[in-house]
Amino acid sequence: MDREKLKPIKNQRALLIIDMQKGSFTSETPRYDTSGVIDRINKLSNLFRTTNAHVIHIQHDGTKFNDFIPYTTEWEILDDLDKTNTDHYIDKYANDCFYQSKLQTKLIDLDIKEIFITGCATDFCVEATIQSALTKDYNITIVQDGHTTGDRPHLTAKKVIEHYNWVWQNMIPTNGSIKVMSFNRILKYLTE
Repeated sequence: MDREKLKPIKNQRALLIIDMQKGSFTSETPRYDTSGVIDRINKLSNLFRTTNAHVIHIQHDGTKFNDFIPYTTEWEILDDLDKTNTDHYIDKYANDCFYQSKLQTKLIDLDIKEIFITGCATDFCVEATIQSALTKDYNITIVQDGHTTGDRPHLTAKKVIEHYNWVWQNMIPTNGSIKVMSFNRILKYLTE
């Protein structure tokens, strides 16, 4: 990407990276297109950083259920995911990243109006967060090929992802907006 061609991203944008943690990506919990999703998230997060927009990593804290305990290996963000000390880090305690976390406060403090959503798992934490963000009137862009999940008893991971991308494209927003865009379309949108 030629940095001179990047159009400035308003500081009012944030990239949410949900639950890209070691405990969610094990041999017992394989995820669809893991390396592709990580690559696309890394490219987007680097673009956001380059243009002074915000990158927010959200990590599940499952202390209540004795899993994903902070500072354990399963709680850590994947090694292959780019992280910097200028990124923001938020703990969450339920599927909905907003529920009893500091996410809403952080977004308000940063004056965020538009959020781009990526992460794991499509049908749990990503879905719950999108539903919650919608009621908070954000302008939401879901990265169509920037979220992942595992196979389910009645659907492959690929079908789950396809289904939720369709659902989100057909949701009725409140005072904000919601759209699903591929990584390549988002790059074009942000760099034209």
